Amino acid sequence: MNRKNVIMPVAALLAGSLLFSSCIGSFKLTNGLLGWNRSLDNKFVNELVFLAFCIVPVYGVTILADALVLNAIEFWSGENPIASTPQTQTVESENGRYTIRTQPDGYHIQKEGETEGVDLVFDKNSRTWSVVSGEQSHRLFRFTEKSDEVVMYLPDGREMNVELSRAGTLAFRQAVESNTYFAAN
Repeated sequence: MNRKNVIMPVAALLAGSLLFSSCIGSFKLTNGLLGWNRSLDNKFVNELVFLAFCIVPVYGVTILADALVLNAIEFWSGENPIASTPQTQTVESENGRYTIRTQPDGYHIQKEGETEGVDLVFDKNSRTWSVVSGEQSHRLFRFTEKSDEVVMYLPDGREMNVELSRAGTLAFRQAVESNTYFAAN
């Protein structure tokens, strides 16, 4: 088979995937690399790494991989392969050290030294975040059609529409505290 006969259809296919997909994409790989570079503490080191990655074309390669492959996969499947890779982070707090692992549907949080943890799970169909511990599951909140409001689930099972603002957060806190007070009596 003639090499030219193979190269032309492949080039046309790649060009077509860019022209007809209408997908700008999330550029997860490139943004991840930029995020890592921004996390460097020293601004001079940050600038040197940036320049080195521009000269060596690391950024160019990540942009090309995102544009030609990863964003096309994200457009057709609805999920970016880079976003689905599990990530683990350790967080120190006054209550101990916790490991947080990204999962396809949320997060797993486990305290160091303990055998069980909790899962924060997002259900795409109902647009609801829940906390799962062992066999028990409790809904935390659900996104509504309004972009500035969520439905919060109170400890007694009631639902409360909460505006995503300082006033809405305060109203929810007061509802939880008064509910906890009455439940203790």
